[in-house]
Amino acid sequence: MGEFSGKAGLVTGAAGGIGRAAAVAFGRLGASVVIADLEAMRDDALRTVQLVEQAGGKAAFVAVDVADADSVRNLVDRTVEQYGRLDFAHNNAGVLSTGFTADIDESDFDRILAIDVKGVWLAMKYELLHMKEHGGGAIVNTASEAGLVGTPMAGAYVAAKHAVVGLTKTAAGEYANLGIRINAIAPGAIETPMVTRLPREGQELLMAPQPLHRFGTPEEVAEAVVWLASDKSSFVLGTVLSVDGGATSNAQSYDPELSPGRQPVDPGNS
Repeated sequence: MGEFSGKAGLVTGAAGGIGRAAAVAFGRLGASVVIADLEAMRDDALRTVQLVEQAGGKAAFVAVDVADADSVRNLVDRTVEQYGRLDFAHNNAGVLSTGFTADIDESDFDRILAIDVKGVWLAMKYELLHMKEHGGGAIVNTASEAGLVGTPMAGAYVAAKHAVVGLTKTAAGEYANLGIRINAIAPGAIETPMVTRLPREGQELLMAPQPLHRFGTPEEVAEAVVWLASDKSSFVLGTVLSVDGGATSNAQSYDPELSPGRQPVDPGNS
């Protein structure tokens, strides 16, 4: 019998990466998990379903667009219909687009905010509405190292992840005495498709601030997610748990090559 036996929940963005690893980790501990992702990701999401079942859990796929309120409401309703309860949720879906702050297209900015911020808020909204009427639960949001510090060429993403941190802390305080715990994780450079599709220079840039100069694995992040959703963290709420190889423990070095003007700085004249 696993720690999550008899419990059920959902994971958004679960077709791969951190979401898939978290869903499998919940399944390994006996949970029933709704695998939520875009309809376009159905094949990958169904692979996650298989992996959860192989790990010992139950799983089902529900298509969702986290930026659409009706779609998110349906996700929560379908989870409860499928498994009779909603004990935990990992709001993980997110997108990234890069570029200097003045060069980001407005459409990209709007898309990132819609998915990474509004999507988390909508998920929390409908999860909270259910949980507060049914004995509570645990919610874990995916923020980012970029939700704690500035990151060159990722202004919209940084803004979105800082907003996730703010939403997490605010909601955690609001619902603390209703049996609902809300926390967030802040992953650093993790070996996910979002990162591995970047050119090698971009990957090195992400790893540069980390004293552990390697990519983290989705499985390492999943362990933090499961812990925050479990009774083992019963006195933890409103926290943002860094899983970043030590990146936010150090000030990130300034690199003049990351300036839009790309003009090297002469330390002797500064």
